[in-house]
Amino acid sequence: MHNNNVHFFSVKINIQKITPFEADGIVYHADTCLPLVDAVNRKKLKFKALARYTYPGERLTEDTIGLNSIGYWDANESQDWGLDWHRNEGIEIHFLESGFMPYSQENTEMELFPNCLTITRPWEAHKVGNPFIGVGKFYWVILDLNVRRPHQNWVWPDWIILASKDLDRLTTILRQNEKVLWKADKRIRDCFQRIGKVVDSDNSGSNSSKIRLLINNLLILLLDLLNAEEVELNEQLTDSSRSVKLFLKELEKNISEAWTIDKMAQSAGVGLTRFTHHCKRLTNLTPMRYLTMKRLELSKNILKSNDHLSVAEVAFSCGFSTSQYFSTVFKKHEKCTPLEYRQKNILIS
Repeated sequence: MHNNNVHFFSVKINIQKITPFEADGIVYHADTCLPLVDAVNRKKLKFKALARYTYPGERLTEDTIGLNSIGYWDANESQDWGLDWHRNEGIEIHFLESGFMPYSQENTEMELFPNCLTITRPWEAHKVGNPFIGVGKFYWVILDLNVRRPHQNWVWPDWIILASKDLDRLTTILRQNEKVLWKADKRIRDCFQRIGKVVDSDNSGSNSSKIRLLINNLLILLLDLLNAEEVELNEQLTDSSRSVKLFLKELEKNISEAWTIDKMAQSAGVGLTRFTHHCKRLTNLTPMRYLTMKRLELSKNILKSNDHLSVAEVAFSCGFSTSQYFSTVFKKHEKCTPLEYRQKNILIS
């Protein structure tokens, strides 16, 4: 283990480097929140958190395994930083006590105001700031439920003590709806304020029991809030086809990786047969055929817009193993070589 320490007044932000977490053959990296660490180092805001993995804050102990990060920041002056798009290793509950904050989740952009509460599932990309975070006091709790894809069953930490029917109901609501923003009540605000005080006074795990009780209380209050809203549920949101659809969307951003069909299925979190079935249904193509077509689409864009790159450079940037194989596949589909395609499109433009 190697630690990097950043100091702010009496607060120490400890970032611990560890082996990335792996589930179902997929490797996930905890968010390091480096812009936040830098802002604290520059004394732009007050920050206090307890965390594990690469999240900033004092280290959480084994008494709260499953809790990845809990804490707050308090920004009472204009900020010049924000957190870019990222995903978390668990479900994240945010709460803004005061101030305002630009926030985005998946395709939804919004501005948070006092008593706004947001819920982020592990597969949902989100960012704080547009580009700056604004001012305000902002709390969060991140619980790792051992899932990374929508169809996987949630496993709560063993110290979550809600009755089975209540925990099942909470899980169902959180899995089977996509609502981002909620209006918290006074009880939830009071709970987060107590969380802030307990985090402030913790000394090497001295408040672990209080933290566990407060998180259980928060989940009970959250269930009350969700039940009162009469959320419309959609079982299709937990279907494995959705996990495959999300993977195929992400694939376009990681097209150059050395994908095999096994690796694609593992990354989608489903078995090979089911992955192939869903991919064919969603795209009308086999997984490897779909991958090839996406790589060819990218290669055509690069050939047209980057005439200084060689055919080999284009091939490797699109994930083809050799330039010869790339040229063979390209000619088969486009009825011309990559260079001929580039020349033709340069003349057209």
